[in-house]
Amino acid sequence: MNKVPLRNEEPSLLVNWCELKVIRNGEQVYHNSWVTRHDLTDDSVIQVSAAGRCRWKTENENHNILKTKGYCLEHNFGHGKKHLSKVLLTLNLLAFLFHTVLQLVDESYQKIRKQLVTRRGFFQDLRSLTKYLIFESWSILIHFMISGQRAPLKANSS
Repeated sequence: MNKVPLRNEEPSLLVNWCELKVIRNGEQVYHNSWVTRHDLTDDSVIQVSAAGRCRWKTENENHNILKTKGYCLEHNFGHGKKHLSKVLLTLNLLAFLFHTVLQLVDESYQKIRKQLVTRRGFFQDLRSLTKYLIFESWSILIHFMISGQRAPLKANSS
């Protein structure tokens, strides 16, 4: 539908709206609707629905990773008096961003993630190693995790 009022009161913004239901074997397996500024035609509604579904899938998967795969996003970071929770959330999101970029471009990181399979496993190993050992650099740490051949420079005295 094109030029539908966004709310029931005046003045109201006019928007374009579409809905998608996926039904398999008589059972609804997916339902969503989207508001867009793009004019909807028989051809464009398919593209808008596909883009909306793709966006939903990406957001849902990323939120799931942040909540359940070692980033602890559901943890309450409200321990500070002013801005600590925002700083901790920002650091968490930056870590997720860097891990995502590393997964796309760094062959060593890709190898270690293949060996450890889950993000949580990677974080647990990383936490254990860096608790007791000091590494000169990230690349030496990753190489050590992949091959186990080169020992770190020195033991952590703390």
